[in-house]
Formats: sequence, C-alpha cells, structure tokens
Amino acid sequence: MTERTAGVTGARALVETAAAGGVEVCFANPGTTEMPLVTALDEVPAIRPVLGLFEGVCTGAADGYARIAGKPAMTLLHLGPGFANGIANLHNARRAHSPVLNVVGDHASWHLPYDAPLTSDIVSLATPVSGWVGTVDSAARTSAVTAEALAAARRPPGRGATLIVPADFQQQTVTGPLAAVAPPPAPARVDAATVEAVAGRLRDGSSAVLLLGAGALTERGQRAAARIADATGATLYSETFPAAAERGGGLPALDRLPYFPEVAIKALAGAGTVVLAGALAPVAYFGYAGTPSELAEPSAVRVLAEPAEDVERALEDLAEALGAAPVASTDRASDILNVSDLPSGGPLTPAAIGLIVSALLPERAVVSVEGGTCGYPFFTASANAARHTTLTNTGGAIGQGLPAALGAALAAPDRQVIALQSDGSAQYTIQALWTMAREQASVITLIASNRRYGILRTELDRHGGSAAGSASAALTSLDDPSLNWAALAAGYGVPAQRAETGGELVGALRRALDEGGPHLIEMVL
Repeated sequence: MTERTAGVTGARALVETAAAGGVEVCFANPGTTEMPLVTALDEVPAIRPVLGLFEGVCTGAADGYARIAGKPAMTLLHLGPGFANGIANLHNARRAHSPVLNVVGDHASWHLPYDAPLTSDIVSLATPVSGWVGTVDSAARTSAVTAEALAAARRPPGRGATLIVPADFQQQTVTGPLAAVAPPPAPARVDAATVEAVAGRLRDGSSAVLLLGAGALTERGQRAAARIADATGATLYSETFPAAAERGGGLPALDRLPYFPEVAIKALAGAGTVVLAGALAPVAYFGYAGTPSELAEPSAVRVLAEPAEDVERALEDLAEALGAAPVASTDRASDILNVSDLPSGGPLTPAAIGLIVSALLPERAVVSVEGGTCGYPFFTASANAARHTTLTNTGGAIGQGLPAALGAALAAPDRQVIALQSDGSAQYTIQALWTMAREQASVITLIASNRRYGILRTELDRHGGSAAGSASAALTSLDDPSLNWAALAAGYGVPAQRAETGGELVGALRRALDEGGPHLIEMVL
C-alpha cells in the first residue's frame, strides 16, 4: 500500500494507482460516463492525456507505445460502443503481447437496470481481446481493482487488461491508502532439458530453421540466433508479422517468413527441424482448398521457448549447448545503402521505395509497417540500413500502422518514426494525423499510392476471379475519385508532399527529416 491524501474520488484513486504503477500516458476518447476520470487526469499530471478522434486511434497508439516503451499505456473509452470502435487494434495488441490498460466508463450502477440506449455488455465485448477483464464493484475497491488490472497487463509476455468503472463509483469519495501494483515477474527461464532436446535435434546435421518471435528479435536474441545458425547451418526467419524487430546495423539479414502459404511451405519444406523461439507454430493466414493449414510438418516442430519465457536466455543457452562460437560484432558500415547508388529517374516501384527508405533511415528510427505493397520490399532492403526497429501488423486487423506510429513517437520522442502505409489501409485510422499534428509527433507518413486494394486483387486472382468484373473493380479500386492526400493531410494539420520518381522521393524524405515534426509524402505508384 502507498500513502495518499484521504478523501478523493474513485476516479482520482484510479488515476493515482495507474500512475504509481508506471503508466505515463492515456490515449483518450471520453464521453459522459468518463468525465470524473477526465477531471482526475487534470489533478494527476503524472499521466499525460492524449486525445484521439477515433477510439481505434487510441487503442492502436497504446499498442505502439507499449511495443516501444516496454510498459503499459492506458486508454480511456466511452461505454461499450466506444470500446467496440477500438476492438480491431486491441486484437492486434493481443497478438503483439502488448500491455495495454483499457479503462471503460459505464453507466451508474443504479442506472444499468433501465437499459438506456448506450447500455451494452462490455464484458462480452472485451473478453476476446483482453487477457483480463474486471469491473469495479464499489468506490472503495477502485484502487485495488486498478492495481489488479495493471498487474495482469504487465504479466509476461504482456496482455490487454480491460477495467470497467461505473460512473457513480468514479464520483464517490474514498479514503485509505492506494493499492500497490505488483511488479511484473521475470520471464521464466527455459529448463536445461528442453534446451538439450533441441540441441540434440540440431546436432544431427539435417537442415533446420529457427523461427524467431517476441524476445528472439531483440539485438541480444538475434546475436544468439546467429551463433546457432553459424554452428549448425540453420536458416533464420522472423515470424511473418513480428510485434517489434531490431533491424540493420550489423544484425543478421533474416527475412520474414513469407505470407502466402505455398511460399512459406516451400521455405520450410526441407527442414528436418523447425525450432520455435518466441514464435508460435506457423499456420496459413487463411484456409485455401488443397493447401495445408500447418506450414511446417508437425513432426519437425520443436518449441525452444514460448513468448512468455526468457527467449533471449534460451537462445544463448542453446548456443552454449552447441558449442557455438561468438559472432563478431560489426556495424557493417560498408554495407549501408548509399542513396547516390540508387536510380533516381523513372516511376517509383515498391522495390525502389524499399531501398530509398532504408538508405535514408536515421540511426534508431522506428518504422511502423502496414500494407504489403512496400512492406516486404522494405523489410528485405532494411537489413542493410542503420540500426532501427520495425513494427508490423501482428493481428492483421487493418488500421494499425498510423496509430502505432503515433504511440511509438510519444514513447520515444528522441527517435524518428516512419509510418510506411498503403493508401487503402491508411484510411481506416486517418484521424491519427490530427493527433500527430496536435502533439507535434515526429512521424513521417509514407503513402504507397496505387489507388487500389492490392491484396484483394491478388486474392481475386487466387480464387480465379478478375478485377475486370464490375463488382470486382468497384470493390477493389480507389480511383473514382482518387484520394487527395495533400488535401487530407492539410485538413488534419500535417504538411504534405508528392513524389513520382526516386529522385523526388529522396528529396521529399530528406526535407521532412530535416524539418522534424509530422509530415506526409504521397508516393505515386
């Protein structure tokens, strides 16, 4: 328990408890039932309030913040409908193991039986995207239940926690000390028998793949994985959509496991052993007739470490068990891409964009990738970029890229953030631009503007369809009318530029990097 002044509202007790537990930012879109909590945020300056114009911006920003800061961000949402607007990015946050604390106001407890228009089953909405759901059942227990929620959110490997707070309990006066938030337990060390069993499989000389996720994608994890690869000849892959991966600056040039199942199956087909280090067993994103759902032979899969375990230490222990020599550390300065060697004329292509963005990335940048148009070419090229962190769309729910970039920028204001977006996906949470402008977040949004839903065109082909059909064209095209990105950005207060060639993109990106603050560049494909 910690001391505080007696006689404060339940809302203030909640905010003080969250602040004492390490929460520093609250991404909010509040309503009537959250006004006491808004007042409490006035009274507790330790938590910075950030307004999002749409709840999906708030939840996505909290996810991006947590991935970079490594600690919980808080959201403040209005009843069940407001929470429902944020569910898509909470789905992504759950898949990323992000410690997000959602605070949702509810009707006064005595008003709930009347089934007012905004009454809903918040628990049922929250359960699929939360590792913990709880409701404050009295003003006196507000601090205790908040501490329980925050401890649950921080439990390895991280999870969403949703705290429902009736309006009357927010307003009532409470006394007594704040509840202490339990510190998160350290991730469990993988036992020696598991490490030795995997080592035994790798010693037999057959082809192997190490599939890396979670803690395996830190610098420490990748360096240990590189030792294992050097000692055994194993191939390294990142999981297809990693929550956060350190890249460049001399780290292994591992690529993401391919998205389409046939390609991923081919990549894993020759492996007698597929070692999972912080990654889940790879499965196809969708079911396709005649294509296995499991991308690796189940008999080949061996789990070294679950995401909740100490993956870095497990990889180091495995390297030691194999007698793997240390890998020489280098910044590979000679391998860093040089802009002067890139083609500057002709129309932009995804491959050219990947190379240009990689070449211009500042040291320690954060790149939030959403959309396949330029995402894969960039990830491959960025192995030869300066050291940076890449965030991807872990759960596949569209609309994560811009909010995650915003959250990352607020988590690390000293780092340049790039949001590498496709034009269709950017529209899901375009309101994030306004919050970037208001907070003067250092985010450069790069829009791959091909005026269509490219992934849907690909899927049409896979299903034997064609974009030439009237319905297919109508449902996959974004060119009637074309999106006016300069006008959209200006309307939200973000300066915009347009690039049609490699040279124009180099110039626009350099200007944005020099000026700082939020910018948008439309990259015309």
